[in-house]
Amino acid sequence: MKVGVPKEIKADEYRVGMMPVGAETLSKAGHQVFVETQAGVASGFTDDMYKSAGAIILPKLEDVFAQAELIVKVKEPQPREISLFRPGQIVFTYFHFAASSELTQACLESGIIAIAYETIKDRKGTLPLLTPMSEIAGKMSIQEGAKYLEKPMMVRGILLGGVPGVAPANVVILGAGIVGTNAAKVAAGLGANVALMDINLERLRYLDDVMPENVHTIYSDPHTVREHLRAADLVIGAVLIPGAKAPRLVTRQDLIDMKNGSVIVDVAIDQGGCVETARATTHQQPTYVVEGVVHYCVTNMPGAVGRTSTIALCNATLPYAVNIASKGYEKAAADDPGIAEGINLVNGKVTNRAVAESFKMKLQAIK
Repeated sequence: MKVGVPKEIKADEYRVGMMPVGAETLSKAGHQVFVETQAGVASGFTDDMYKSAGAIILPKLEDVFAQAELIVKVKEPQPREISLFRPGQIVFTYFHFAASSELTQACLESGIIAIAYETIKDRKGTLPLLTPMSEIAGKMSIQEGAKYLEKPMMVRGILLGGVPGVAPANVVILGAGIVGTNAAKVAAGLGANVALMDINLERLRYLDDVMPENVHTIYSDPHTVREHLRAADLVIGAVLIPGAKAPRLVTRQDLIDMKNGSVIVDVAIDQGGCVETARATTHQQPTYVVEGVVHYCVTNMPGAVGRTSTIALCNATLPYAVNIASKGYEKAAADDPGIAEGINLVNGKVTNRAVAESFKMKLQAIK
């Protein structure tokens, strides 16, 4: 199969969809790999490294899309990329369709086979291609939140961990999955007072056993969420329903009751956000203020640490890319139901239940 690796064109995106070792692995398996020039430079991988690994370097995005039967990238397709799609082309990337009806409709009209990293499941039912970026986003959420609590950012001037004689900040984390757990680890390590909230009692029991003493597990219901929001200095939105739009847990009215100058980092913004007032932002313009509360809603947080993120992502995605290239998407999905979960669109039809339900569309079985 002809595999294409384009340079990412989303704003402030520094990751690349495949490392040179991926090009070597696919080439040795009998596939051709086409890499757009400079695609990996921001992650520390030069064109010469890809050439040495057996890849063919092409000068333009258009050349890669014209050659490739399978596109391997990182972020959801941008309008310029969508214009280059052709029916039957396989695109393997993060899509996050539930967050955008426009993206979903455009990809449906293009006739591609859309295989989404974020809905592929492993044998344990977890999300192996979402996990590494969730780990990074969770850690970064505290890093970024701590920065935006500093006074030069025109907010409260709070140190997360406090000092002797001064109370630490209150951090509220909505969701105790991969993002929330990693956020809690970092916040706890900095000395903050952490409330980790979820509706899964078994998960909370487990985390209560393994987390430091300054992490308190709290069952999440509307009353407890509002109560903890009022005391919060930093709120992390970390909820996830795989493939579906994130539930709204924080309303605009809740913001009025929060501390002036408090910060919300909505990591769930990729799936539409769990805060009513959330809207997508970029690394260049990461924040805005509503009702006195700073909102940080960058949709590609891990892109800022491109080297770490690329290695973590490609370690997870490469075996799947090799599988799909070697077998074709239909045989790969037939052999592995987890890959079938990742197939969101096929030839203008929605094949993932969560995406179909998000837009009240008809669900089509994969053929």
